[in-house]
Amino acid sequence: MAAILKKKRYKILFSLLVLILLFCAWFIYRVKLTEPKITNIAQYENLKVTVLHDSLRICGQNWLKKNKYGLYELYVEGDDYERGYVNGLLTKDLMEKQEIAFKEQIDELIPSSFYQSFLKYMIAWFNRDMDKHIPQAYKDEIYGVSKSFSDKYTYLGPAYQRILNYHGAHDIGHMMQNMNFVGCTSFGLWNSATQDSSLLLGRNFDFYVGDKFAEDKIIFFVNPKQGHKFMMVTWGGMVGVTSGMNAEGLSITLNSAKSTIPTGSATPVSIIARDILQHASTIAEAYQIAQKYQSFVSESFMIGSAKDRRAAIIEKSTTKTALYESSFNDKILCTNHFQASVFEHDSTNIQGREQGASKYRYERLLELLPDNNKFAAPSVATVLRDQSGKGGANIGLGNESALNQLIAHHSVIFSPEKRVMWVSSNPFQLGTYVAYDLNKVFANPKDYTHKVTFEPQLLIAPDTMLYSSNFVEFQYYRKTTKVLTSSKFEKELSAAELKRYESANPEYYETHYLLGQYYLKHGQKELALAQLQKALSKQLPKIGFKTEIEEMIREHKEKK
Repeated sequence: MAAILKKKRYKILFSLLVLILLFCAWFIYRVKLTEPKITNIAQYENLKVTVLHDSLRICGQNWLKKNKYGLYELYVEGDDYERGYVNGLLTKDLMEKQEIAFKEQIDELIPSSFYQSFLKYMIAWFNRDMDKHIPQAYKDEIYGVSKSFSDKYTYLGPAYQRILNYHGAHDIGHMMQNMNFVGCTSFGLWNSATQDSSLLLGRNFDFYVGDKFAEDKIIFFVNPKQGHKFMMVTWGGMVGVTSGMNAEGLSITLNSAKSTIPTGSATPVSIIARDILQHASTIAEAYQIAQKYQSFVSESFMIGSAKDRRAAIIEKSTTKTALYESSFNDKILCTNHFQASVFEHDSTNIQGREQGASKYRYERLLELLPDNNKFAAPSVATVLRDQSGKGGANIGLGNESALNQLIAHHSVIFSPEKRVMWVSSNPFQLGTYVAYDLNKVFANPKDYTHKVTFEPQLLIAPDTMLYSSNFVEFQYYRKTTKVLTSSKFEKELSAAELKRYESANPEYYETHYLLGQYYLKHGQKELALAQLQKALSKQLPKIGFKTEIEEMIREHKEKK
């Protein structure tokens, strides 16, 4: 009898093992994305990069160089796969550095290898059909880029699959808004709002994945065989668009909005923006393209149009698309909530507007763009660099309620009618805004291989904060914050260090919130409660922070 039971158990275990293996095989089959089939692929394999010096590389008519402000400038032409392949060849080291920076930030946020593995499989499953939602042209281009992708992280997936998933990183950042990954601001001005009545737009791209991720910005000039020539700000391996303008004078930027959790794969918003930038020349054309797609998350696309001589916002949720035209005569504002009437009673949008920093930043932006002012590019930069709260209040450095949160990957200014685009240099939007004239660059791209690509006479000077003691103290604040949080507040600081930390950024709620946690960790309850009360007295960007801090105070007051 015992032998029969033992045999039966082995059969059950064997059956379970077979089921597990079948499930694993099915899972791998389902999540594996099919690589594009490129005809005559061998003709591209002979392309080589010539390195003339550290900052200039040439591949055929294509080139990459680094300017004196630390911005990489990349020009690529040809068909879809060719552009991707050459892009990869020219930026191979930048892509590897970018992936390392991204992985390091993930390690910092999710130190557990178990949870990282779980996340990897979850994303693989979630994005299993992503390639069905991306036009073939962009898949071919991405596949070309992937040929030069590092093999350092093959355990995360094949190169092509990884790079496709990375194009959804901006969307995933939306879903992690509580971690302050995304909180962008943009606006457009025209007619009586500008000095020469021409259209001007400004935007901060507050997508933060660590300082290293933002070090190597690429100013990417693309000359495709189909569609419009265009310029965008990007990073190694990214062919989707977050900020860009085309040769027709159409600009586009992304602003996240609170989104419902998606139930399946869809089109990354950066790919939608890319399609608009490459193929639209008016607001109407941009809206028509946006309507074709089901988006991964909710997003506002700020469109500036030289032909229309105004700006508008395409507001796109996972189920609806609306075109919002401003109620003002000469300006339009965008933070992180929808404004079109179709979203007026949308509970998710209402929650995002009322419970986060979006409404507060919108109201601050209104203060900075009064009706009687006439703006030019330098004064637009001043608005984008503003660190104050409503009424000019000091709300601390790095506060999500400010337009300038000191986390921006990049900041840009567009003059669509003149085809000029300014891009901020590091750090954040504090460095020099470097100007590029698309007409000149695309007229003779080969000429710019050996000469300055930007327009020296149009540079916007760095923010004076860069040279102030405030910036020195802010750097100390950020460094010490990382020490505290990475050690889970176990790292012991001296009384002098704690005093300097508090005085480095005293009006920021997070300073006192983190000190409260530090003192609790070290058994100093009274000091902790005092710091948490201070945190409550500051400008809190989210209602959830207030609830959390109040609960912490209540919990520790009740403990004896």
